[in-house]
Amino acid sequence: MGHYLPSTEAQQQEMLRAIGLSAPGDLYAAAPAALRLSDGPNIPAGKSELEIRRAFEVMAAKNTVYPTIFRGAGAYRHYIPSIVSTVTGKETFLTAYTPYQAEMSQGILQSIFEYQTMICELTGMDASNASVYDGASAAAEAVAMCRDRKRSKALVSAAANPDVIETIKTYCWAAGTEVALVPERDGATDLDALKALLADDVACIYVQQPNYYGIIEDGAALCEAAHAAGAKTIMGVNPIAAALLKTPGECGADIAVGEGQPLGMPLAFGGPYLGFMACTAAMTRKLPGRIVGQTADAEGRRAFVLTLQAREQHIRREKASSNVCSNQALCAMTAAVYMAAMGPGGMEKAASQCASKAHYLAAELEKIGFKRVHGGEFFHEFVTGCPVDAAALEKKLGENGILGGLTLENGDILWCATEMNTKDEIDRLVALAKEVG
Repeated sequence: MGHYLPSTEAQQQEMLRAIGLSAPGDLYAAAPAALRLSDGPNIPAGKSELEIRRAFEVMAAKNTVYPTIFRGAGAYRHYIPSIVSTVTGKETFLTAYTPYQAEMSQGILQSIFEYQTMICELTGMDASNASVYDGASAAAEAVAMCRDRKRSKALVSAAANPDVIETIKTYCWAAGTEVALVPERDGATDLDALKALLADDVACIYVQQPNYYGIIEDGAALCEAAHAAGAKTIMGVNPIAAALLKTPGECGADIAVGEGQPLGMPLAFGGPYLGFMACTAAMTRKLPGRIVGQTADAEGRRAFVLTLQAREQHIRREKASSNVCSNQALCAMTAAVYMAAMGPGGMEKAASQCASKAHYLAAELEKIGFKRVHGGEFFHEFVTGCPVDAAALEKKLGENGILGGLTLENGDILWCATEMNTKDEIDRLVALAKEVG
């Protein structure tokens, strides 16, 4: 499979003759001579494929790649079946951008439709869009969906990912929307504090499930409290955890959003990732971006179309609630292939492995003095105190090829375990941490 289309000099001359030219420079004949480079561009001579490969290998060697990772905080290392890259690596998908001509883009439209369908099944929602840029922007876009003339205030759980909170604040600042944080208690959203903050001007609340500290929130109670006050509920979801926990739909959420990176995307130094968005039928027309739907053509054959997309997003941008005009098509395809390859059973097994290994890690760390800070149930992340020097611990683990947990501002450590971590790796981490102590 070739990733580019080379052409010989003879083929280039044939193309030039077809358009009535004799040399490539004739293509720029209309440009003033003073603007053209008479001696050509000052570009170094080309290198062979082997030379280029060696040069990039030298550059890549400067990166520190940890064989063992116990850090999450929003991006996670999961097993990715080889079929995922095999399918998404096909040129048909790598080169496809966006379905401007629906009748000519049935393949890419179907891939988006299948992705939307699986996101709806995963979240228990009625409709999904074709994706947005990342999980943080999905959360901020969801807040914009809920805002109206009477309700223009957003409540955000203080137990959510700090980066998501800052992104929501940035979007809301630009839109003139007030944001207030709901305090956390013992690592979870304080339900009583939420009820006290809910008022007639609150459009929505945003909670994360599981939250930034790994704690599993009481999603149903939070949704019930918001709805009793006339506010919408946005639930940020870890898509792997969603295979085990109650879906946002079952909890009563109006919108489900999240970071799709765990669905078949490597850590990749931070991107590209994927923001998924799904909602109830009542909220469908407020979804940003595009929605692909299934229909039948004039001959009754299955066909796909762009069902909904607000034209204001493209044209009357100052009147639009969102200016998202594109989607992460290749990342969405990756997520769809991953979910199809894993299936419900595979995703549930991966989630169970994450939870069981995280609980084993927590229990082993507890034995050497790294006690959990919060008492609530957790999925695959949890916070412990740090009875040793945090910098010394991180250095010790790094020297042994282990990326340890994330040290929080208060000195506690946010640990993470996924199905990729073995029992031997966990035992080794604990032994090294014990040496530091």
